[in-house]
Amino acid sequence: MRRALNALYLGAGYLSGFFLVGIAVTIIAQVAGRLLGYTVDSTETAGFCLAASTFLGLAYTLRAGGHIRVTLGIRHAGPVLRRWIEGWCLAVSIVGIAYFAWWAGDLVWFSWQFDELSPGLLAIPFWIPRSAMLIGLIILLIALIDELVCLITTNDQPSYEANAETVLPAEDAGEVARP
Repeated sequence: MRRALNALYLGAGYLSGFFLVGIAVTIIAQVAGRLLGYTVDSTETAGFCLAASTFLGLAYTLRAGGHIRVTLGIRHAGPVLRRWIEGWCLAVSIVGIAYFAWWAGDLVWFSWQFDELSPGLLAIPFWIPRSAMLIGLIILLIALIDELVCLITTNDQPSYEANAETVLPAEDAGEVARP
């Protein structure tokens, strides 16, 4: 199960990177089109790629410890209290992301049902880019539930804590961490 979940998070991270490349390709196409006298509207497609890249990258970034966290309050807590606080934060995050995913699913459904089209030169059905948002939120929800289950069932620290790039020790709280 762990390998399947890690593959899911990694696959979402790769898809996120793919859509970042998509942004670059659409911008380059617009620049080349201008030089050749053609109209290429990349604003819309770049925006859709940005949304897909952002949402699909959420779970991978969480597991890699890349999300910004404010640990001022829990840095001085003991290990037991810290685990309770981490669990509470994960539970609240799960509820919030589940709510967000539910309404994102509703938005995708109604976009598909009413055949909403983007207003730009390319009439792209809105359900397509909104589906990337929904999929990214569902994968993030799975990652948050995974973190909470691992926190409850093991004594290991959460993966986002273990993979964090820089952690300020409590005694150096007033100094700026340097890489």
